[in-house]
Amino acid sequence: MTDNIHNHSMTIKRSTDEAYLIAERDGFALLDIAIDENKLKSTLDNDSCGAFVCFEGRVRNHNNATSVDRLTYYGYEDLAINQGRAIIEEAKKRFEINHAIAIHRIGALEVGDVAVWVGVVSAHRYPAFDACRWILDTIKADIPVWKQEYYEDASSKWLSNNG
Repeated sequence: MTDNIHNHSMTIKRSTDEAYLIAERDGFALLDIAIDENKLKSTLDNDSCGAFVCFEGRVRNHNNATSVDRLTYYGYEDLAINQGRAIIEEAKKRFEINHAIAIHRIGALEVGDVAVWVGVVSAHRYPAFDACRWILDTIKADIPVWKQEYYEDASSKWLSNNG
């Protein structure tokens, strides 16, 4: 499904392999299938790094006091990749890290699915922890991804990625 009026989609236009290559090279990509955490982790392997920190954001079964059945993420792929690359570049300037990779899912997700994955490697643990949290918070604030939550009563609601 592509909505040309709003330029957002629930599928990526690149192949899955291309998305992983972009994530490895530039630090950020969107993906419309399950995230392969092992593949991402292996791309961050570096003998000079003593710390690897990752975060997996999963779809939960509620938002505030409302039960959530499932949700759909929509994203503006080209803008998301450009903004994601800028976030990773800024993280490398702010924190003493070697590399970071983040992938955000778009499309239909079920409770328990990984929606966002962030991995950071550095020589020491503190920069890796600090950078991981900063990258996640900045992705949620700045990346053009929106979600539509579906509830038990068959209603739904559009939310920002911080919702």
